[in-house]
Amino acid sequence: MLFLAAGGLLVLSLLIAFGASRIGIPSLVAFLIFGMLLGSDGPGGIEFSDASVAQIIGTAGLVLILFEGGLSTSWRRLRGVALPAVALSTLGVLITAALVGAAAYFLFDLPVIYALLLGAVVSSTDAAAVFASLRSSKIKRKLARTLEAESGINDPMAIALTIGLLSWLTLSDYGMVQMLELLAKQLGIGLVAGLVFGYIAVRILAHLPKTIGSFAPVVSLGICAITFGLTQVIDGSGFLAVYLVGLFIGSTPSRYRSHLTQFHEGVAFLAQVVMFVALGLFVNPAQLPVIAIGGVVLAVLLAVVVRPVAVYVSLLFSEYGRKEQFFLGIAGLRGAVPIVLGTFVLSSGVDDANKIFNIVFFVVLVSALFQGAVLEKIATRLGLLDQIAIAAARSVDPRKRASIQFTVQDGHAVVGSRLNELGLPKGVRIISVTKDGKPAELNSDFHLHVGDIVKVGFVEAIRPEVEDVIIRWHRRI
Repeated sequence: MLFLAAGGLLVLSLLIAFGASRIGIPSLVAFLIFGMLLGSDGPGGIEFSDASVAQIIGTAGLVLILFEGGLSTSWRRLRGVALPAVALSTLGVLITAALVGAAAYFLFDLPVIYALLLGAVVSSTDAAAVFASLRSSKIKRKLARTLEAESGINDPMAIALTIGLLSWLTLSDYGMVQMLELLAKQLGIGLVAGLVFGYIAVRILAHLPKTIGSFAPVVSLGICAITFGLTQVIDGSGFLAVYLVGLFIGSTPSRYRSHLTQFHEGVAFLAQVVMFVALGLFVNPAQLPVIAIGGVVLAVLLAVVVRPVAVYVSLLFSEYGRKEQFFLGIAGLRGAVPIVLGTFVLSSGVDDANKIFNIVFFVVLVSALFQGAVLEKIATRLGLLDQIAIAAARSVDPRKRASIQFTVQDGHAVVGSRLNELGLPKGVRIISVTKDGKPAELNSDFHLHVGDIVKVGFVEAIRPEVEDVIIRWHRRI
């Protein structure tokens, strides 16, 4: 019976995801609603009220989603946005927590420390929601990658801040100094652990014999679990460490990289299904109407006031323009992370825990329903789309050969460049250069001029890196 139920759940999840995509509802919301229908207040009638179990399920799901997010990225793609992403993930999280706390204090009549706890819980953007929204988007790469990097890094900050405030509430000898020490310790140890385990993981995969190559996904899952577990044991942020290990593997050429990416994409989807359905089961819909109005107001304030202010202050001295800052401000999607952190609050047994969890759930629901659906439309209005459509490389065979043709125009950055100065990634070859309608003879002294047509060949697995370079070719000098 258990196997029948599990199989039915997986089949239903695929149908739900397909149906949600057809009618424009985020899969996150669809799975949460499905879980609520299965719950005690729905037709399913399933009783599920163990906060510690919900926390374990949510934590495991976040680990797998963050690992896949790092694996499907690369340091080459993120290094240009590392500093602003870190600023958003630290200063931005603190500002968001403070401003949401201030709003919650007046909206819900919560004590100051509890209002700040609510702010900390909803302070991070959600990796699963952001990765899903941006994966096949045409939004400018710089903005998309800033959001991706931020969503991968700010979870550990929000988690540490939430744990610190919970400790402040539950421990008599705990205060601001201890909380700041916890933040520094969690992030510092998580960073070091991620770098160390990332290096080890890359070495292990590089020396994995071909005879057992089919076990590479098992090895990667083991590395993911060990990284998180050991980092947590030494009081570091396992979430940050896992993301960095995934980033290490995704940034290092390997015969197994495309195979691992495909495998972990499926695992991350399964994690989302289990996590969101379980969290939906945990919600009691009958309690939501009481905080509905305040929840909507808080969600709107978070989206159109709090997040934009946090982005503006965090990126005050960055190179981002007003339009880019505005877009980043309204693109702070909330998802599973705040709900999982809400289970941390429930497990702690502090006062108003149920009220905080229900407010968080409502904020996430509103954010997922409305923010994700309008991102690309707003980017279009602001003129923040790339000229080259961003293809979802993982939707096709990563080993398939592909090509892109580029016409050099007056003012392009590559005018006058030699072929070896084009900065093409490893594995990309120039198929041909057409000059005045005829194939040009290519040699080390060949220079590109206006009107030349350059055709490059590559495999689908490295399409994002190729498009990165070609977007830079388009830039005016």
